[in-house]
Amino acid sequence: MQVWESFLLAFSALLPLINPFSSALVFLGLVGDAPQQTYRSLARRIAINNVIFLAIIELLGSAILKFFGISLPIVQLSGGIVIASIGWSVLNEPDSTASIRDKRDETEAVDEFGTRALEQKAFYPFTFPVTSGPGTLVAMLTLTARVDNHTLTNSLLGHLGIFLAVLLLSGLVYVCYAYAPAVTRKISPATAHGILRVVAFILVCIGVQIAWNGLATLLATVLKH
Repeated sequence: MQVWESFLLAFSALLPLINPFSSALVFLGLVGDAPQQTYRSLARRIAINNVIFLAIIELLGSAILKFFGISLPIVQLSGGIVIASIGWSVLNEPDSTASIRDKRDETEAVDEFGTRALEQKAFYPFTFPVTSGPGTLVAMLTLTARVDNHTLTNSLLGHLGIFLAVLLLSGLVYVCYAYAPAVTRKISPATAHGILRVVAFILVCIGVQIAWNGLATLLATVLKH
């Protein structure tokens, strides 16, 4: 079924990029010592922002590609390479804190001016780029271009599958962020890193497959001439 296929592909591709567990560690470090209610309020805002943000990218992805005159095979090839390279870098990280450092480098330090100051940062940097960074945007554009290459019915079902994956991942973001202090105490860094390595390998395979689909189409076009 197209919905299930798109859901599994989108979830597998986006999970290592959004990575709610590692992002929760970054979130915890940025928020610092705050009441549990503050964590829950921020987590709810970030989860909603993430759904809206990625839904806009999904809906406008094809229009963006058409505006810049970028073909689907090119998106598949370049997007697949980027996704595979991200998975490869995660797969070869020396320790479980590497991905956390990468995301922290993309953000500013958050000063503790109270809940209002933290809420003003709900979109930037908490939603982008801590939760959904540039790699997530590339993956969304690639997934969107892939489903848009089908019939209208299958395309709509494919978009539904992607959106359901975004909803589920945003739900995981809420749980991990809202209970970040408790989650980080119960899951050891070694266990989290082991799970991340397995998912990263799957991400490499997905990226290579998407890149090959685009390259095969381009080669077929060249060979016809």
